[in-house]
Amino acid sequence: MFSQNKAWISMGTGLAFAGLSLIIGVSVGSVFIPIPVSLEIIWRILFGIDMPPSIPEADVSIITNIRLPRVILAALVGASLAAAGTAFQGLLRNPLADPYTLGVSSGSALGAVVVLYTGFTIPLLGTLTLPVVSIISGFITLLFILTFVRWMEQQMRTETIILAGIIVSSFLGAFLSLIIALTGNELRQIISWLMGSVSMRGWDYAALVVPFFLIGILLLFMNIRELNALVFGEETARTLGVSPEKSRITVLAGASLLTGASVAVSGTIGFVGLVVPHLVRLLTGPDHRLLLPLSILSGAGFLVLTDLAARTIIAPTELPIGVITAATGAPVFGFLLYHQRRRPKRR
Repeated sequence: MFSQNKAWISMGTGLAFAGLSLIIGVSVGSVFIPIPVSLEIIWRILFGIDMPPSIPEADVSIITNIRLPRVILAALVGASLAAAGTAFQGLLRNPLADPYTLGVSSGSALGAVVVLYTGFTIPLLGTLTLPVVSIISGFITLLFILTFVRWMEQQMRTETIILAGIIVSSFLGAFLSLIIALTGNELRQIISWLMGSVSMRGWDYAALVVPFFLIGILLLFMNIRELNALVFGEETARTLGVSPEKSRITVLAGASLLTGASVAVSGTIGFVGLVVPHLVRLLTGPDHRLLLPLSILSGAGFLVLTDLAARTIIAPTELPIGVITAATGAPVFGFLLYHQRRRPKRR
């Protein structure tokens, strides 16, 4: 049963976690900036208030041009992956599903790797060529998968969509491997991108993600009732007045938009969309009215803290953020899975 008190407490905790993560991410680094100073700088930036002489210009520059856009981008990517993971797990009724299940990420990754390999640049976009091409290639991949499934069957069952996604992902993965095998000086850059990072991304990258994030999140929130119904199976969903075919396509489109945009700006970052929704579900239950927004907040905070660890553990050298998420996510997920499987045997 959906408890209003539980919802308010959970959402308050999620907001506090995400907000505190953002503040810590902005303040902590090779140069520590006191939290009150960081908050004042952000406050004055938001409302266009001039900085007082008491705040060093170096601190303002670090927060404005380096840390704040990076932290916001990490939060957007983390929230997107967690939301997509929540949608896929609910749609497929499988807690092992993640944002990369459908194969759209392979299309986005292939587009980015081709740009890195060829050095292709769109004149009007410049450095934004890579994420734009990556998003377009991911969207084309999604259209191809849905068209292929529609060509095979009109009902577009979930199992068929997943199988088509696996086929396309494997096919595109072969091309990724081929490009990597042919690379010379670009190999390090490609491997670094594939491991995932939000380093050296400015406001333009964050601005690029925002529209896809808003559209994807809106599509998922519009289908929260449908996701709750689909958890009980397609036949039960139909008796509740839900069209599984229409809802499935809408949810897949929203989750794929979030995944493709995230991969485009940060590379492939694993375990965020797998562990975060799974952990939140264990704490709050399967109701997507609470599960989805809380996963978004938790995913944002988690990736901000993970990025902080990636840039401070062996500073000044930065670790790929995908390495940190895998190193922390895999043991946590293993523990959760063990606990969940062992619990019925104790009764």
